[in-house]
Amino acid sequence: MTQNIELIGKISESQIGQRLDQALAECFSDYSRSRIKEWILADNVTLDGRVANKPREKVVGGESVVVRAALEEEVISRPQEIPLNIVYEDEHILVINKPADFVVHPGAGNHDGTVLNALLYHCPEIVSVPRAGIVHRLDKDTTGLMVVAKTVPAQTHLVAQLQAREITREYEAIALGTMTAGGLVDEPIGRHPQRRTHMAVTEIGKPAVTHYRIREKFRAHTRLRLRLETGRTHQIRVHMAHLGHPLVGDPLYSGRPRPVKGWSEELRNFLKQFKRQALHAAMLRLEHPITGEVMQWQAPIPTDMVKLTELLREDTQVHGMDY
Repeated sequence: MTQNIELIGKISESQIGQRLDQALAECFSDYSRSRIKEWILADNVTLDGRVANKPREKVVGGESVVVRAALEEEVISRPQEIPLNIVYEDEHILVINKPADFVVHPGAGNHDGTVLNALLYHCPEIVSVPRAGIVHRLDKDTTGLMVVAKTVPAQTHLVAQLQAREITREYEAIALGTMTAGGLVDEPIGRHPQRRTHMAVTEIGKPAVTHYRIREKFRAHTRLRLRLETGRTHQIRVHMAHLGHPLVGDPLYSGRPRPVKGWSEELRNFLKQFKRQALHAAMLRLEHPITGEVMQWQAPIPTDMVKLTELLREDTQVHGMDY
């Protein structure tokens, strides 16, 4: 099945000096760099109105980009009867509370069993909406709230809100180390230069802003509330690791936690078995894309994070803050 697509974007100032195919792969991250290179070579890309057909061409920043191409679907996702925890639904949008170990969009090694497959079963007409209406993603093991558009107009408006930073997303997290105060991280994020599955703070990355405040301090951990201004891949995980306070259980950015003297066997074992990043999308606020009504939802903290918080609190009550 062939689909004609048009992608419109702009090269950011932070991408000055990058190869054209690299810059476009960052601008249009839903598509692989090899596919984008094919489009460039096929004269499907224009920069400021001129055809750009050399993948190695260096960008200067600020160029307007248009990609017009025929897209052959590599994988046709199929509907699957997978339960969804639906927090809200009307004829235009639905909001789900995603559990851990649930991939949002099919990809390499995950062609089935995703949120997208579940959406196609729950709402068959959503097949006509790009990416089955998925407006923003959560990592496989991040839990919490996601909004999905059921129609093209709804998706168009939600994407515009997201790009204008008008959708509020707040997260609960537990980080390693005792932090002294809240603050803001304003550091660009891009693909790690050596580890292609990792992201990193890098000068040539895209702008990324994370606000955080302390909810509770423990002997060797901190419970946080975070708010995203931007939505880069792994943003909270990368920014907290950059501060020296990676999230508990993060398989990519935290490393091995250092045991603390006096931990109970229960706490020690629980932390050892906590195999996902302790991150939960707890609050979502947006303007309804059709009615204009401001709407807000909350998702309760998942049981594994609640249990971890209780154990850390008990440990702190027994031993105090000194260790």
